[in-house]
Amino acid sequence: MKPMILHGHERSITQIRYNREGDLLFSSSKDHTPNVWYSLNGERLGTFDGHQGAIWSIDVNWDTTRFMSGAADRCLRLWDCATGKEIGKINTDTSVRTCMFSYSANMAVYSTDTQLGHRCEMVIIDVRNADDSIENAPPIMKIPVSDSKITSLLWGPLDETVVTGHEKGEINQWDIRVGKKLNTVNDHKYAIADMQLNKDGTMFITASKDNTAKLFDIETLALLKCYKTERPVNSAAISPIYDHVVLGGGQEAMDVTTTSTRVGKFDSRFFHLIFEEEFGRVKGHFGPINSVAFHPDGKSYSSGGEDGYVRVHNFDPAYFDFNFDCQ
Repeated sequence: MKPMILHGHERSITQIRYNREGDLLFSSSKDHTPNVWYSLNGERLGTFDGHQGAIWSIDVNWDTTRFMSGAADRCLRLWDCATGKEIGKINTDTSVRTCMFSYSANMAVYSTDTQLGHRCEMVIIDVRNADDSIENAPPIMKIPVSDSKITSLLWGPLDETVVTGHEKGEINQWDIRVGKKLNTVNDHKYAIADMQLNKDGTMFITASKDNTAKLFDIETLALLKCYKTERPVNSAAISPIYDHVVLGGGQEAMDVTTTSTRVGKFDSRFFHLIFEEEFGRVKGHFGPINSVAFHPDGKSYSSGGEDGYVRVHNFDPAYFDFNFDCQ
């Protein structure tokens, strides 16, 4: 499995995301400039220029017409995918930590950090006719979060709920029609770094600093499965065609220079979704993996690391012939 290595960032990768068709791969990092690549050949299509701080979160809508990025420069920006030009900008009191389009792409949600005396907030906005006026347009809803700050989030079924992962490990479900919390679970001990849905949006997987990834039901928040490792898990994704999950993580970045790539465990790890057993590893990054994503067709996956590289791995034929032995 020889990867395609994409090098367009000067600092560590924070998030990677495919569009719905899978022909484009979007990446963000701490170097202020999100990139977009052709996933087939690794050619860089362009950049989104304008941010003045690290990009913490990105998303693209379902028809790949708009792109969204939240950053440490205290703003959320909306972009036109075809031209790379900024459509609108929303200034915030603190860093924008997470952002995501709703499935219909009529709305978007973003959250801000707890900083400078300001509390974490989750904000729902209307993006149907987004333009320069969006900065002054009142949001659909603004929900203050008094507990630990939001570190990851997802839209629930029918765009009626939002599920948030927090710095202290709890997962909350919010009814955005009334702005109230519906459910809370505390199945993680430390910060939830990433949450991703499965293909049909019925389940989601979390990645946590407590060395585990866990599978939950999106409607009830019931814990379904747990995937245990011996290192912090920064990102996890579910295969769209097989009962497989991939986990990315590694030793904390501040300790990376004191260890080798082998000891740091900077490899992608594959687990069976149902049996929770690890069946494969892919090496390559020279630092912790901060984000992983399966291609929508399930025939490849990508990983973005602290080393600033995005690696696109096309699966060998043996992967598709593999049968998991549960005996």
